[in-house]
Amino acid sequence: MSGTDMSVVTEVPDPVRMPPERPSWRTRLRGPAVFAAVAVLALVVAPLLLEPFRLGLLAKYLVYAIVALGIALAWGQGGMLVLGQGVFFGLGGYAMGMYLKLTEAQGGLPDFMVWSGVETLPALWTPFANPFFALAMVVVGPVALALVLGTLVFRQRVRGAYFAILTQALAAAFVILLIGQQGLTGGTNGLTNFFELFGQDLALDSTQRGLYLAVVVVLGLLYLGTRQLVNSRFGRLLVAVRDGEDRVRFLGYDPATVKTVTFAISAGMAGLAGAFFVPVVGIISPALLGVVPSLELVVAVAVGGRYALAGAVLGAVVMGYAKTIFSEQFAGGWLYLQGALFILVMTLAPKGLLGLLRRRKEVAR
Repeated sequence: MSGTDMSVVTEVPDPVRMPPERPSWRTRLRGPAVFAAVAVLALVVAPLLLEPFRLGLLAKYLVYAIVALGIALAWGQGGMLVLGQGVFFGLGGYAMGMYLKLTEAQGGLPDFMVWSGVETLPALWTPFANPFFALAMVVVGPVALALVLGTLVFRQRVRGAYFAILTQALAAAFVILLIGQQGLTGGTNGLTNFFELFGQDLALDSTQRGLYLAVVVVLGLLYLGTRQLVNSRFGRLLVAVRDGEDRVRFLGYDPATVKTVTFAISAGMAGLAGAFFVPVVGIISPALLGVVPSLELVVAVAVGGRYALAGAVLGAVVMGYAKTIFSEQFAGGWLYLQGALFILVMTLAPKGLLGLLRRRKEVAR
């Protein structure tokens, strides 16, 4: 074959450098309009119409939505099935809980330590008396752990079911560790009896309303930031890693770095959610952080639609509301209903409720 015949070379397109198709102006305006409408409902309508108890429940659902947003980023966009987000949620929650307990102790020992026979404040607790350190550790702790774990795991090309099982085992080990350290973590009971947050009485409706508004604002900002990340060049690379990790590696990119960074961002969101959960609900305990709670969050994301960030938020709110309603009527059967709902959605609507709604709109057209 002559040199002229070999001059034609078929190039493999790079999915990261290929620019996405530009949507129409109607499509571009639809997202901001829906976001603005939801923001008005959450910031204005809900506080006016809901009584304090129901508003507190909605705040809890939205806290879980922050975790779900991180799961949608890691699982839906990156293909990493994370079954141990309870670990990062717990790290953020305990960091906030330790600060609140030390604030209430006013230089003494937290109540559960006195009951456990602890005589001096453990060295691990001492820095958390500083609010800036505690708030920093809410995010830094989970992100640091995720970076270490991701570097060790993804460099070894552990993925799929093996990665999911590893994160699940991490959640189980974390719960065992917390339960075994009664004098340090409160054991099975965890940390509870919180009365003040930055000088504000947590029992007041005004304080809880302020917490609700803070959760809504943070969730909105995280959603916008995550959406921007997904639509960026990094987001396209993340999807390419999900759909063809070996191909991305052959193109010269490092999938391990991409997955580690994404995993760390997801962990940071979970830690921030845990910090909000403590003053909103008033407790942080091992029962909220284990394998089952982590699985419930993944189920919520799957039900809402793991391929869309809005679907993850929707799924968290819907599943939280359903759990409240059905558990009041079927206290012992909620887990069976939850499992049946997950199987039903995965069978009939693999892209979740949001995907089902989009499909109905396409059919209607």
